[in-house]
Amino acid sequence: MAVERIVIENCAVATVDGGDTEYASGHVVVAGNRIESVGAGRAPDDLENVVRRVDGTGHLATPGLVNTHHHFYQWITRGLATDHNLFNWLVALYPTWARIDEKMAYSAAQGSLAMMVRGGVTTAMDHHYVYPRGSGDLSGAIIRAARETGVRFTLARGSMDRGKSDGGLPPDFAVETLDGALAATEATIDEHHDASFDAMTQIAVAPCSPFSVSTELLRQGAELARRKGVRLHTHGSETVEEEQFCKDLFGMGPTDYFESTGWLGEDVWMAHCVHMNDSDIAAFARTRTGVAHCPSSNARLAAGIARVPDMLAAGVPVGLGVDGTASNESGELHTELRNALLINRLGAHREAALNARQALRLGTYGGAQVLGRASQIGSLEPGKLADLVLWKLDTLAHASIADPVTALVFGAAAPVTLSLVNGRPVVEDGRLLHVDEDAIARSTREEAQRLAGIAGRN
Repeated sequence: MAVERIVIENCAVATVDGGDTEYASGHVVVAGNRIESVGAGRAPDDLENVVRRVDGTGHLATPGLVNTHHHFYQWITRGLATDHNLFNWLVALYPTWARIDEKMAYSAAQGSLAMMVRGGVTTAMDHHYVYPRGSGDLSGAIIRAARETGVRFTLARGSMDRGKSDGGLPPDFAVETLDGALAATEATIDEHHDASFDAMTQIAVAPCSPFSVSTELLRQGAELARRKGVRLHTHGSETVEEEQFCKDLFGMGPTDYFESTGWLGEDVWMAHCVHMNDSDIAAFARTRTGVAHCPSSNARLAAGIARVPDMLAAGVPVGLGVDGTASNESGELHTELRNALLINRLGAHREAALNARQALRLGTYGGAQVLGRASQIGSLEPGKLADLVLWKLDTLAHASIADPVTALVFGAAAPVTLSLVNGRPVVEDGRLLHVDEDAIARSTREEAQRLAGIAGRN
């Protein structure tokens, strides 16, 4: 059977390839689930089996956005504890989070995914680490929601084994045992992980953080991930309080502690990494450990400004993350393009910190690097998977900004006219194609109310 082609032409194109190739007016040809060609001007007229031609006049085509850190379940606890730092925020919300069940997790995942995908995300990830006893198949519910939305997805199967009685923050009934967490993580990998080039679902091993898991869970988690050939993810160096916690408990800072447990390497990425000194950055660069930069959440929780320009200069892979929507209520990644640029300009490098194209790279190719998929996604190049977005830039919001990449990053959130994942449309004219946004809004509102009621009774 002849491969079907989609042709997008007459648009500006930012490929985000190794040379940052751009076309003021160009085309992208998709054949099946792969990008067949990218170039200047119109696509050839004699292409066979073209099932659709898209006139991209007034648009910018980019790789799809790649989200590298999120907590989907938090969608149903948005708008709470809005004036807290990280530790106080966790203490305030863990009693509520500890009451989630399978239906809540599914609905919250639907809401989180819908918001991201309609805003240009084609590869999402979820770091889910709250598995209360008797709560059902939470991982399966989250993966089901991602498949229904049509997005490429990594589930970082998280875990916690340090409850309140062991000096941790979560209630004891919301944490797992060491053996239980490892067994459940391995079972999730066996059931759901796809290692193929065009995989739509992958699994990572993801104990939550140094202050919510035991040293043995980190160490054995790393061994499990490498035995199974999957990636590793956790939170790291997010706040000054975390740094002091590690020094008090382990006699060393977070980076040295992670290295002592096998948690630095090119198969590892960590969220936040706000409080990194020169030695920490050098260790990440030496080991090619990746970073999920979450500027909005870092600001929301007063964590600080991550040293992203210094990380990039040292060669650390850096992508962008929404983080959970209880610390980033907008829940979409375009905001992170803009905030990564603006917030980093408040730091030591000032106006030289990041530019528009560096911000776009963080949200696309950088994210693909961090998830270990840079050979497959993250740039518009022949042979790569057809994950791309067509942004509408000819409305009032962007009409007087001549450069399309500047318009996308510095300007208001641009409408998505078309988004493809694996060559399949998932968004058309700003609306999701495979799920009902209005139904999801109703469901998440109902589940948020149900969770609040249950938490209030306990």
